[in-house]
Amino acid sequence: MSWDLDKLESLLKEYDDYVVTREEGCLLIANQDGIDAWLAISGEQILVESLLFSSTQVADKAALDHEILSTHMVFPLTTVGISTINGEEYYTAFGALSAHSKAESIIIEVETLFQNVASFLDAYETHLK
Repeated sequence: MSWDLDKLESLLKEYDDYVVTREEGCLLIANQDGIDAWLAISGEQILVESLLFSSTQVADKAALDHEILSTHMVFPLTTVGISTINGEEYYTAFGALSAHSKAESIIIEVETLFQNVASFLDAYETHLK
């Protein structure tokens, strides 16, 4: 089965832990800890992304980037990248999976992203101003 936003919204709304709203061609998913994630379909992929912090909040970007590259394999299914939003760079956590994935895989991806965002924030907080 290939997913669309309507089907994904219905799937995610089955879980009481999430508040799901439709926002400009994406789904905004909030968990009980107040972490937000954006879910979008791009071609044959489902992308799930959450902002971590602005690059302006980082004391030493080279040191943080080195730590991220040295530790990323500790965090399953989630990668840290940099995205530009309204002209400002943000560190983001994201995961991607096939638009043909099973429902269970999508839920695991979203749950893991939320867990990893909390872990990233704890792990990298010493690099913030």
